Amino acid sequence: MTPVLRHAPAGPPPGSAHSPELRAAAAHLGRRRLLTGTAAAAALAFAVNLPRAGVASAAELDARKIAEDPFTLGVASGDPSPDSALLWTRLAPRPYEADGGLPANRVSVRWELAHDAAFSRIAKRGETDAHPEFNHSVHVEVPGLESGRVYYYRFRTGSWISAVGRTRTAPAASARTSALTFAAVSCQAYHDGYFTAYKHLAAEDLDAVFHLGDYLYEYAVNSAGGARNYQDRELPAHFNRETVTLDDYRMRYGLYKSDPDLRAAHAAHPFVVTWDDHETENNYAGDVPENDVPPQEFLLRRASAYRAYWENQPLRAPQRPDGPDMRLYRRLHFGRLAQFDILDTRQYRDDQAYGDGWQLPGPESEDPGRTMTGPNQERWLLDGWKKSKATWNVVPQQVTFARRRNLPTAGYKLSMDSWDGYPASRQRLLNGVEAAGLKNFMVLTGDVHTAYAYDLKKDWDNPGSRTLGTEIVATSVSSGKDGTDRPSNWATFMEANPHMRFYNGRRGYVTVTLGERQARADFKTVKVITTPGAPVTTAASFVTEVGNPGLRPV
Repeated sequence: MTPVLRHAPAGPPPGSAHSPELRAAAAHLGRRRLLTGTAAAAALAFAVNLPRAGVASAAELDARKIAEDPFTLGVASGDPSPDSALLWTRLAPRPYEADGGLPANRVSVRWELAHDAAFSRIAKRGETDAHPEFNHSVHVEVPGLESGRVYYYRFRTGSWISAVGRTRTAPAASARTSALTFAAVSCQAYHDGYFTAYKHLAAEDLDAVFHLGDYLYEYAVNSAGGARNYQDRELPAHFNRETVTLDDYRMRYGLYKSDPDLRAAHAAHPFVVTWDDHETENNYAGDVPENDVPPQEFLLRRASAYRAYWENQPLRAPQRPDGPDMRLYRRLHFGRLAQFDILDTRQYRDDQAYGDGWQLPGPESEDPGRTMTGPNQERWLLDGWKKSKATWNVVPQQVTFARRRNLPTAGYKLSMDSWDGYPASRQRLLNGVEAAGLKNFMVLTGDVHTAYAYDLKKDWDNPGSRTLGTEIVATSVSSGKDGTDRPSNWATFMEANPHMRFYNGRRGYVTVTLGERQARADFKTVKVITTPGAPVTTAASFVTEVGNPGLRPV
């Protein structure tokens, strides 16, 4: 979260990242294009149109010739629905190489979905192609499944068999589900330490995991793995630079998914993912990059990042990117108990006011026309709330939603990168909560590398005003290194924000159980992640009652 002073131009000038010509060029981004200097102009002039999966014309590779295990990155499932499952894997015998160690040929991959881990009762099976244009990733949507069921899945190609994954379908739309348990995670900087939290997360009994952003970081990782301080091996030198090109992003996902605890968590639970900034670049805002680079260069970088994100995440076909654009916001239902509206607060936002750090609020940040979500996503969200029949309406998203002052006195500053930098946009959503009559509203948040719990107030200046909902902020998996239970500003923040119920600076995750009478949030932490294997403890637990929003400790 490096503060950088930036100001957006009044409108898109000729040649800006908003221009149709640049967007069209980025949409035709060819793999292995460099995105710096004159190469960016070359990419714009000579970009090659990429065929969509299923229409690629690459010759088929005889899978029997694959001499090394191609399933090094594991398996995953995502976005559970009542009657289908989305299954993912990517073939990469050499995950630290841009092409994964495979030639530019399509590879036939078989998949199986079973009722049991031994695969003695097969529910569905089929075959698909892993295309080189999509880095040999596989996204299989399996239809015709039973609702509210556990299934097991695996992939085969040649003589190789993947690890076994476990997934769940969502309850039927009309089902009166008594309880739903999920986890929220965010911010996993490889170079800051081990993904110990995921080892414990894999052992939890969960219906889903919501990843709230910063799945990877664009920053350089040295040969020792940063804080992991490897003594027995060295990482390739190409990781010791910032990710910019499509190859860079692809290899960085190979590095992150080589972590066994991350693979175990993916294999254990379906994930619902959304990004924040570091999957592309620190604190970018819409089409505005962090640094002063040509707009076409950043737009091509964004296209590369979005494409690699799609290739490496368990996402369905509607989320497949089109150049520098990707519709990631979407809605999931879990019976009549819960509606989840997953947001993208990065792609459509206005540029941060007064820079992207902690600043005094002023006319620019408080401009009533400013938006965090963009008008289309905002309208989609508000309309969805009006139609919702769910007991709980949950919004998984990226940055802190509640007001968060850094001082209890005049002269306080607010984070311009969070919703505090877009207060009019936040107020429109809170007005929408009231207009839709939502009685049980919850926001899930990542980004800040700390765990918070907030009451969402109608009037932030009046602690006794009506509580409209709750916000649960998941700490980081590893970003920020080991952390501490009480950061140095703990007392100041608690005093400055009376609606803040909890603040902890350790690494970990949060589990939430939604029920017909109440919701319970358990903040799980580990004390050390710069060395592996630390145990997990519950740092705090809170409940909020149905029809009576507000958090109380248990």
